[in-house]
Amino acid sequence: MKQAAVWILMMIGIAACRSGALQPGKAIVVSHAGKDASCPFITKDADNRPVISWEETNSGADTGLMYYAVSNDNGYTFSDPVAIPASAGVYPHDENLPKLLFKPGGTVIALFGVEANDPRNKYAGKVMYTQSFDDGKTWQPAAPMVTDTAGCDQRYFDMALLPGGEAAAIWLDNRKDTNAEGSTLYFATTAGRNGFQHAMPVASTICQCCRTKMYVAENGNIHLAYRDIINDSIRDMVHQVSADGGRTFSAPVRISADNWVVNGCPHTGPTLTANSTGLHFAWFTMGGGQGAFYCRSVDNGNTYTQKESLSKSPMAKHPQMTTIADHIMIVWDEPVKWKGDFNSRIGFQYKAADGKTMEAGNLTADSTYANFPVISGVKDNKTLVAYKRRAGNRSEVVVSLLSMP
Repeated sequence: MKQAAVWILMMIGIAACRSGALQPGKAIVVSHAGKDASCPFITKDADNRPVISWEETNSGADTGLMYYAVSNDNGYTFSDPVAIPASAGVYPHDENLPKLLFKPGGTVIALFGVEANDPRNKYAGKVMYTQSFDDGKTWQPAAPMVTDTAGCDQRYFDMALLPGGEAAAIWLDNRKDTNAEGSTLYFATTAGRNGFQHAMPVASTICQCCRTKMYVAENGNIHLAYRDIINDSIRDMVHQVSADGGRTFSAPVRISADNWVVNGCPHTGPTLTANSTGLHFAWFTMGGGQGAFYCRSVDNGNTYTQKESLSKSPMAKHPQMTTIADHIMIVWDEPVKWKGDFNSRIGFQYKAADGKTMEAGNLTADSTYANFPVISGVKDNKTLVAYKRRAGNRSEVVVSLLSMP
């Protein structure tokens, strides 16, 4: 009888493995115990190893320091945290999250936001960056992205590696040539060890308080997505593309005519990725429906499919997405009621190459407070998801490795 019971359990286990369901791994805490950690970000180093970065502050502190950890086994485990001393003063802001980029040849760039303390705008921030030329062993003093004295507020930045090995960055900037509301989107690229050079404006009247997204496709096209302010009041997502390395960009085109009229800051930006079938987008809106939505474009952004809802929750937000084995994985956070109060959980959709939903669900338990997920595909048809998780009166950064169906 015991042997029969064992055999039945084995068969149940085999059936479960063959079910095709996404299998989350154990959540690993990468941040220091006792510190308040936030702003998780995932990238890869020059050897294509997964890297998690984040920010930590001491109890009661307003600013902190960037850290990162590297995985030598495709995301199963991570190294001890490595500090970036030149990032001292980074302001913890999960929308304006600090980022790392690894260039070929041992150069690493950390991009982060600090408080500006500018009398022209008491809420202003600065975008700073520091470079390491020896794979993170030592770091150059932090430098401002903008040295023009007319610039007093920069924030909501993104960074990506270009095909030639240089880095590109975008950010929102107070400098503009119009009296209309909004910020200007700026674009710059690195020039070897000289850092970011030749900054140029790409678009104006951008929503001042939402993440921007830059994605470099395999063909070298540079794609931008952000929340625009249209006709002085509509805050919808738009897309631009450059086919010449960032020298010129196409005119902004709405990915969805949500017509969301709001006199305020949504604080949740768009995300995009690409695969063999085209471009894929996700974003939050309260126009033409409410929550997190998805669409795609099969013609490089000339037209877009009708948007579809990602979650039943009308407050699903902060979507992030990645391509893995030509499929699409999307994650977001959403409120969930737990024992008379509200927590936040991480939801997901796993999509086929053509955008058809193959699986959907939640990656974290309702009893856990988890938000601001980030995601990256890694080798062997696996995906890393990192997020901020509440731990008593502080927060920690955790990462989980997902085995895709």
